[in-house]
Amino acid sequence: MQDDTIKLLKEVDAGCKMAIDSIDRMEGFHMGPDMAHMTECYKQKHQALQQEVTKMLHDHGETGKAPNTMAAMMSKTTTQFKMMMREDNHQAAKILMDGCNMGIQSVSEYINKYKAASKESISIAKSLIKTEEDFMCDLKKFL
Repeated sequence: MQDDTIKLLKEVDAGCKMAIDSIDRMEGFHMGPDMAHMTECYKQKHQALQQEVTKMLHDHGETGKAPNTMAAMMSKTTTQFKMMMREDNHQAAKILMDGCNMGIQSVSEYINKYKAASKESISIAKSLIKTEEDFMCDLKKFL
């Protein structure tokens, strides 16, 4: 049980870090004030979740996990390329929604993979999924 708990928490930690990094990357491009404010709010939500996960891992004597290097590099390259082609809220929303969808899929997969994880770790993983779903919903108005 503890092994599954730690593995799930590490994946949630990596997912939060990837989301924060993606939002940070978008700040370098032109976004309107409404979208900039909204993305900052979701960045803060991801940071709060990540801090909670860090504490849970620390309580187990563990540290966090960095996002997959290849996935992070591909995300950065894809974002830069797509935003160079069309730098506006519409494009930014599409890119961020794609990231949310990937996060939802991967965290859901890990919840199913680590079935013996603690209720608390599953709960925080579901909180990340809910945050991603809410973010996607709020991004729709920019399409």
